[in-house]
Amino acid sequence: MRFILFVRRLLLTAVAATALVTASGTAPALAVSAGPDKAPLFNGSVYAIAYRGGTAYVGGSFTSVSWGGRTYARARLAAFDASSGSLLSWAPTANSTVRALAVSGSSVYAGGTFTSVSGRSRDNLARLDAVSGAVGSFAHRVSGVPYALAAGNGRLYAGGSFTSVDGSTRRNLAAFSLTSGALDGGWRPSADDSVHALAVTGSRVYLGGSFHLISGVSRTLRIAAVSPAGGAVDRGFLPTAPAQVNGLATDSAGVYAATGGQGGRAIAYTTGGTMRWQRVFDGDAAAVAALGGTIYVGGHFDRACTTVNNGAHGACTDGSVSRVKLAAISGRGALTGWAPQANGVIGVRALVADRTRGAIGAGGDFTTIGGQNRKRYASFH
Repeated sequence: MRFILFVRRLLLTAVAATALVTASGTAPALAVSAGPDKAPLFNGSVYAIAYRGGTAYVGGSFTSVSWGGRTYARARLAAFDASSGSLLSWAPTANSTVRALAVSGSSVYAGGTFTSVSGRSRDNLARLDAVSGAVGSFAHRVSGVPYALAAGNGRLYAGGSFTSVDGSTRRNLAAFSLTSGALDGGWRPSADDSVHALAVTGSRVYLGGSFHLISGVSRTLRIAAVSPAGGAVDRGFLPTAPAQVNGLATDSAGVYAATGGQGGRAIAYTTGGTMRWQRVFDGDAAAVAALGGTIYVGGHFDRACTTVNNGAHGACTDGSVSRVKLAAISGRGALTGWAPQANGVIGVRALVADRTRGAIGAGGDFTTIGGQNRKRYASFH
């Protein structure tokens, strides 16, 4: 009898998985490989990833990196060849955690909780030469922590939990000139609570976080869009997110949010703010990236739910399939078979598309991917 029940359970799981994968009516296109590329090993959390050509930059709380059988000192910042995994000599040193990175031209911007970089005083925000790692003259007083950085439209946008920059009121949002480095006096949206994610297009800056209002405008609950120059709320995009938005991504089809809450969700919106689809997990979705029409999600979850229903502590109530910390969704909302299976409790903190290689980079607290040794960083192509 137990054997019959076991077989029945397996069959039900297989049916549920098939229903998920083919929910769009057609089989989703294959995602990037579930097998991880070669990569350095980090002795502490990776919070941020940025790519520039063939180089991968990472930031976090680590203090050393291992590659090729040797261990090298790297104080919360490191760079390596994205294809081979070979560690580069780029080694600026931050005295505390780096939580955000952005690349523009020959500069790498870093944000976090540090007060100095390579011995030079920098208040939670710094600009580094992308080749030498030298600390640039870009220096500002930030009264709090930047959680997210994004470059575009001639500006570096910052979101986080802060109240002022250089003594000028900036409630959790600020922008700087990529040319002069000066604080942008004209871009002044404000958030009534922290901003955890940014995504920039030519016509909008998308914001995600735990806020309830942007610049006092209603219906800007946890997700919103503002203009890239003046920062005015774009009323053409006014969805409301069900829980804190931890990650944002965009592509030609729309906007994608990774949320926490009672379980986590990956939600797709049109550029007009209409929900296209959502997928539910049994734990927070912490990061999201879009590449080639496929949406990649990372977080603290272990299973993907077969429906949008979940119960206490986010547990799936109508069936589920295993997706440990990583999952991929087709452009039409169907869960694909991509399942690298990371480990850990926190799992994945960051996901970034490496468009040069057509790859996805993941960072976080995991130490294995599919049983292979991948400490806190992995990429898939």
